[in-house]
Amino acid sequence: MKFRYYLLALLSLSLMFNACNKSEDDDPTEPTNVVDRGEQQIIDNDSLIGYFQTHYFNSGYFVNNPNASMHDLIITKLEEGETVPDDHVLLIDSLDHMRRTTVFSETDYEYYVLKLNQGPGDTPNFSDTVRLNYSGNLLDESVFDNSINPVDFDLTGLIRGWALAIPEFSTSESFVENGDGTVSYYNPGIGAMFLPSGLAYFSGVSPGIPIYSPLVFKFELYQTRVNDHDGDGVPSYLEDIDGDLNVTNDDTNANTVADYNDPDDDGDGVATFNELQQNEYTVDTNNGELEPILGSKEFEYFRSESNGVITIKTVTLMDSNNDGIDDYLQKEIKIDYSEE
Repeated sequence: MKFRYYLLALLSLSLMFNACNKSEDDDPTEPTNVVDRGEQQIIDNDSLIGYFQTHYFNSGYFVNNPNASMHDLIITKLEEGETVPDDHVLLIDSLDHMRRTTVFSETDYEYYVLKLNQGPGDTPNFSDTVRLNYSGNLLDESVFDNSINPVDFDLTGLIRGWALAIPEFSTSESFVENGDGTVSYYNPGIGAMFLPSGLAYFSGVSPGIPIYSPLVFKFELYQTRVNDHDGDGVPSYLEDIDGDLNVTNDDTNANTVADYNDPDDDGDGVATFNELQQNEYTVDTNNGELEPILGSKEFEYFRSESNGVITIKTVTLMDSNNDGIDDYLQKEIKIDYSEE
């Protein structure tokens, strides 16, 4: 079963918005004088490096262990006079593997990703919905939030660091539905992200998180689903026209509605969905038929199954004048493929 088309109903909502919801402007108590992002990044990075120099983790536990959990990750402070135990590693010794860079809000940032288990399943895009468990803490080890049951998150609605770190991992190898209504996952993607405040809440206020706080999130990734937020047939990750891993600032027709939420991206009066070539496949698994291999610009938007017969509907992005720009992004091209 393909995980990207199998997401259960949400099991937990109460924790979802506390730890990851991305707004830094919603709280009226936000400081009037917000510090410079570049200056704060220097402070935050120094704090993270200091944390890495004084904390170690049980690296040996995750070697060739596909049945591990994020709860098995134990990060311990190295007290003065102590030595790092066998099968453990100082975080600073993994720095070259963990360090990442990005530009956000016109600021250069460094953040860090600790990979414990890659996971063999599908890899989410930065705009997809993921199912996972997580725990968030400050550098003083105090936990400000965690999930009890798996939760579903749309990565476009979270703090910036999540959309950067989570797509580095892949989903579980398999899962089993238990008799009590829960689901057990085998071989998930497991890791931790260490974020400066500028990729988290920065000057915003969130329960249990002081302003300008670097954050640590542990997580295990189970499943993913490709998002098409506006239902126009174009996966949301492809509506990141400028390639900055942010769909909120791409607006082809300059109508103040970002493409990923705009059903007519180029504003030519023909809905984006109708500017795509629509296809339908019927696969009779009773006769041993296999699912089609989709083209490079062909995407599934619907499937159903009845008595072993699978119906798959897809769309193909069209470039009728071969100029390298798809029709749905060119106002001067108004081909309605649904009428053909």
